[in-house]
Order: sequence, then C-alpha cells, then structure tokens
Amino acid sequence: MQSYLDFEKPVADLEGKIAELKSLAATDQAVSIDEEVNRLSSRADEALVEIYKRLTPWQKTQVARHPQRPHLSDYIKSLITEWTPLAGDRKFSEDAAIQAGFGRFNGQPVAVVGQEKGNSTETRLKHNFGMARPEGYRKAVRIMDMADRFNIPVISFVDTAGAYPGIGAEERGQAEAIARSTEKSLELGVPNIAIVIGEGGSGGAIAIATASRVLMLEHAIYSVISPEGGASILWRDAARAQDAATNMKITSADLLGFGVIDGIIPEPPGGAHRHPEIVMDSTRGAIAAFLADFAGKGRLEVREHRREKFLAIGTAL
Repeated sequence: MQSYLDFEKPVADLEGKIAELKSLAATDQAVSIDEEVNRLSSRADEALVEIYKRLTPWQKTQVARHPQRPHLSDYIKSLITEWTPLAGDRKFSEDAAIQAGFGRFNGQPVAVVGQEKGNSTETRLKHNFGMARPEGYRKAVRIMDMADRFNIPVISFVDTAGAYPGIGAEERGQAEAIARSTEKSLELGVPNIAIVIGEGGSGGAIAIATASRVLMLEHAIYSVISPEGGASILWRDAARAQDAATNMKITSADLLGFGVIDGIIPEPPGGAHRHPEIVMDSTRGAIAAFLADFAGKGRLEVREHRREKFLAIGTAL
C-alpha cells in the first residue's frame, strides 16, 4: 500500500478516487471505468511531476526518510550477485546497522559496505534504524582492509541519521571508530565509490562516504547534523527544522554546487520508492561508469586522486 507524504495530498486524492473506481468495477462488471481511470491517472501523474519539480529542502528530507524508500538490502539484492555477508569486528560483537561483505557487480568482484535501516518494526529494531555502534565501523574497516589487500573495489551505500549516540557506544570509542573508518576510506589503494541513497547524517555517514567518487540520489540529503538537531542548536527550537533544512544546504543540488559530491543519480517523479527498478538501473549505470573510469589505475594514482579531490573542496568558492 502506497504511503503518502503531507505535500502529496493532491496525488493521494486522485489515486484514492482511482482505487474507488476499480473497487466499484470489481463488484459491478457492467460499469465501464477505463476512460475515467485513464483521465485521473494522467492528472495524478501530472500532479506528481509538478510537485517534485519544486520540492523544498524540508520536503526532500521527508522523501529521503520515506519508509518505503529502497534500502541497502534492496540495492544488494538488485545489483550484487554471489553476495557473501561477513559479520563481527573481531573485537567486541556484530553490529547489524552496518552490513558488509563481498560479491560481484556485473561479474566483477567488489566489497560492499552500507547502513541498513530495516523496513518493518522487527527489522528496524534489529538494525537499530541504521545507526551504527563502534563495532559496526570497525567491521567496515575490516572489510575495507581485506578489499585493499586483494585489490577489490569498494562500494558504499550511505543511509543513516547518524552514528548511535548511546552511552555504551561512547564507552567503546564511537568517535575513534568513526575516525578509523574515515582514515581507512582515505588510504585505500583501490577505488571506492559512495552513494548516499537516503540520509547521510554526520560522521556516521562520512565514515564510509570518504570515497574516490561520492554520488547522491536526487532526493537524498547529506549534512553534518539533522535539520531537527540543527534547529535545536541554532534556535533552541526543533520545530524550526524546515528553516534549518533550507539554511544548511543539504540537498544534492546544493552539495554538487559546493563540490562536496561528484554527481547526482536522478530519481523518477515521486521518488525512488515509487519506481525502485528505475533507480536501480540508474545506480547500476553510475557504478559501472565509475569502475570503468578507474580501471587500470595504480594504487598510488588512486590515493592521489582521492587526496586531491578532498583537498579541492571549497577552493572554488
């Protein structure tokens, strides 16, 4: 069942009428609804295009957080074959918020690291809503280190509101684990690509998003803090999250302009959750282009390219 955001009400009304007509036709075969359904469908499609043409940063935030938006597990299922997940950080425990392992992309061996939010109450609790503890980042470091040793490219899928801020996580060195993961991402001698598929929140995102190429889905967000957190700090009022979202410049278009990211993967009208197969195809193309661009590059060249890329951020402003 389609879940609608507040600003999608015009579309929800039209699609609700379509559902009513189809229900009526199911009970009365003599009723012809094709013409009216086609007319309403066209109006709903037009309304959706118009709404998504002029999304505000806060509305994009809502789309990025949509519960039906494709998650890491969906991308792995669609893009990666022979998937072999690995568990544990070899120091403390397994953290299900970060999933990592090895598989093949278009037949080529790759390592995959990413945050999984879950798509039901049970799985969201299991994956801690995508908020990783230190052991999750230490697991990511372990997988990236293995990929580096065996000359295997790394693909990261970023989707988290931030690292888990619990007392236990802080006691076990959350900040240090994030820093180590960021350091490992920077020093890899193999190419790595990071794709922000939903929320890219704070150091929890940067830990696996410090890559040779950083892409964002069109309606994803990427920021140092959530709009609610920013509003609480700036105005001591979380209700001003909409103002914070606008002022923080968290959208893909803003970040591309600043040089923080390298490209945008377009989404169909209505967002990735309405037509996930289209987004999967676009993501596949973006990853394939990245691997082709970095094919044959030596380890020193890959490191130098990544270093120069990050040093150049902000120099043109």
